Amino acid sequence: MESLLLEYLPILVFLGIALVLSCVLVAVPLVVAPSKPDPEKLSAYECGFPAFGDARMKFDVRFYLVAILFIIFDLEVAFLFPWAITLTKMPGDAGIFAFWSMMAFLGVLTVGFIYEWKKGALEWE
Repeated sequence: MESLLLEYLPILVFLGIALVLSCVLVAVPLVVAPSKPDPEKLSAYECGFPAFGDARMKFDVRFYLVAILFIIFDLEVAFLFPWAITLTKMPGDAGIFAFWSMMAFLGVLTVGFIYEWKKGALEWE
């Protein structure tokens, strides 16, 4: 039993070091870094307009287009790599079905990309 517990000792040491290091990395900026928020630091910068206000206010459609563009490329990369790895391992008809399924998927993504391009989402003013 004792030899079995000794096998877990490196894992416990690793977890202990990780816990201490993470606490140090959280505590050091709290002590060292200055905290002087000004109105510029507290302003909204991610969405382009203040977060507080009327929820039904109009804003530029390019925000939607950029979101669609992100989804197009994100999904493509997320599905393309596992597909490419498993495609070579599929024998016979399963490999052909997987190939044409991905071609259909890439076709839909290409249509979405062309839509983005025609709408001007790739050109930010």
